[in-house]
Amino acid sequence: MNSTMQKISIEKVKESKIEQVDFNNLAFGSLFSDHMLVCDYRNGAWETPKITPYQPITLDPSAKIFHYGQSIFEGMKAYKDDKNKTWLFRPLENFKRLNVSANRMAIPELPEEFFMEGLKALLELDNKWIPQTEGSSMYIRPFIFASGNGFHASPADAYKFIICLAPSGSYFSGKVKVLIEEKYSRSANGGVGYAKTGGNYAGQFYPTQLAVAKGYNQVIWTDDSTHEYIEEAGAMNIFIRIDDTLITGPTSDRILDGITRKSILQLAEKKGIKTEVRKITVTEVVEAAKNGRLKEMFGAGTAAVISPISAFGYRDVDYDLPEIENSFASQMKKEITDIQYNRSEDPFGWRVGL
Repeated sequence: MNSTMQKISIEKVKESKIEQVDFNNLAFGSLFSDHMLVCDYRNGAWETPKITPYQPITLDPSAKIFHYGQSIFEGMKAYKDDKNKTWLFRPLENFKRLNVSANRMAIPELPEEFFMEGLKALLELDNKWIPQTEGSSMYIRPFIFASGNGFHASPADAYKFIICLAPSGSYFSGKVKVLIEEKYSRSANGGVGYAKTGGNYAGQFYPTQLAVAKGYNQVIWTDDSTHEYIEEAGAMNIFIRIDDTLITGPTSDRILDGITRKSILQLAEKKGIKTEVRKITVTEVVEAAKNGRLKEMFGAGTAAVISPISAFGYRDVDYDLPEIENSFASQMKKEITDIQYNRSEDPFGWRVGL
């Protein structure tokens, strides 16, 4: 047994609330399992993780998370196959990215065994909470924030690492219509766009609300300096198919290195689909839509996996995308979810069983 697991303490709930849950009607990320994992950083070191009942946490009003926004998070999922076995999808990639974000936000790196073994212990304890309804999964939210106190504008001296579990249904339902943004920016060169930090998402809410008021579901972000280049779709990476070529922007200071994004690129290469990782201009996309060469656009991320875009708006004009049989989006989503749910072979070694 791993040394971390030999030391970890587990406090179980007195009475589970699982009987109150309708697993056939799960919203996304609004219902939480019985337990959570908590680990504190104090006196220059991460302490041994512990598992406790899911509960509120108490913080001093001067905790630096409230004042200087030192926070990072990840998004993962656990899946059950038809034999009731539990699987994770590329969990080490989430762990590595958490520490990339930690470095950028001046947060101490987390040891791998605390992340992986703590997560496995939590999932084993709350295993009955992992849904088996088609399209549902256990959404996993690991996060770290500054719990140290003080108004001095400097990194905190104490942090909390927590993992919470949320049995969830689909993130998006129905068609997604997006607006290409020309005024507001998600991130900038030299900034924190590549880190999964809360401020990146908070800054998106207002422009997205403006887009929703105009009848759109999400925003397509463009570069911060010229607004000429397509970058991300809402909180997801974006893929654009022109003719039979699948295009996505390169990762940078401004663009998150998405795990679903990397998986799509590897799958496309295996399937013989031509891909290009390059900058793509708004003008190129609009022209392709006008002359019929734009076949598909879709967002890619952990929550939605793949979310097809049915239309986009740009400068008061809406452009509808064609409905295509056997689209790249549907092919990729099926292949990824079949691997995640252990319905197919996994030639990449992405699937990790508990």
